[in-house]
Amino acid sequence: MSPAPRARKRFGQHFLHDPGVIDRIARAVDPQPGEHLVEIGPGRGALTRRLLASPAATLDAVEIDRDLAAQLASELAGEPRFVLHEADALEFDFAALAQQRGGKLRVVGNLPYNISTPLLFHLLESVAHLHDLHVMLQREVAERMAARPGSDAYGRLTVMLAPWMRIERLFDIGPGAFQPPPRVWSTVLRLRVLEQPAFDVSPSFSRVVAAAFAQRRKTLRNSLRGLLDAPQIEACGLDPAARPETLAPEAFNRLARALDDAQETGESPPRGA
Repeated sequence: MSPAPRARKRFGQHFLHDPGVIDRIARAVDPQPGEHLVEIGPGRGALTRRLLASPAATLDAVEIDRDLAAQLASELAGEPRFVLHEADALEFDFAALAQQRGGKLRVVGNLPYNISTPLLFHLLESVAHLHDLHVMLQREVAERMAARPGSDAYGRLTVMLAPWMRIERLFDIGPGAFQPPPRVWSTVLRLRVLEQPAFDVSPSFSRVVAAAFAQRRKTLRNSLRGLLDAPQIEACGLDPAARPETLAPEAFNRLARALDDAQETGESPPRGA
């Protein structure tokens, strides 16, 4: 067997190697016959091999590092259920893969810390084709995802995930479980995709949430300037002087619906925008 490629800093690589942690993650995923797994960033394949020991129907892996991809593809060439995709997960078409596999995907992965948030937003684009996610993230990111309104960790990521997923923190992982060890602790999360969204999501939802948290210390009146004015915000039952981090996710959807209505009637943007 050829030497394992070294971790590359530009890809944010920290390879999971602790057998106990690997087994604990696999048991949390608990793959069943007929299910289709997708591993993001398989690295050297420690978790990959453990997942292939399950009765899952297929395991696709998405790896951006060509050296790692080549080695893993070679080592697992005799496994008919395994397909390696040398690709950037930020650009990978998960919806197309689900259609190819004929069922929803179960995503597993040690998400690179430097792209974890944009990768989660990318996965949201294919949420209708996902069953659940079991992901390892920097502990601070995990705290943001599961945060409550009014807390310091509550923000755009929290709100954007809320309509689509139920988030459960499973367990923390220390730096020593990885090689090289990161400088931070990690958390394993289970994200279950809801059968029906928590509310009827407006087409303007992401736009309003992004604007609201662009400068999180601003009030709604100021952060949404150019989209909605104070009377429109008040008509949603909200105080224009409130700060975005105090609002529940559904409140942002009410604001988004107000923007939808304004656009349908051709109402001009508020003056001073």
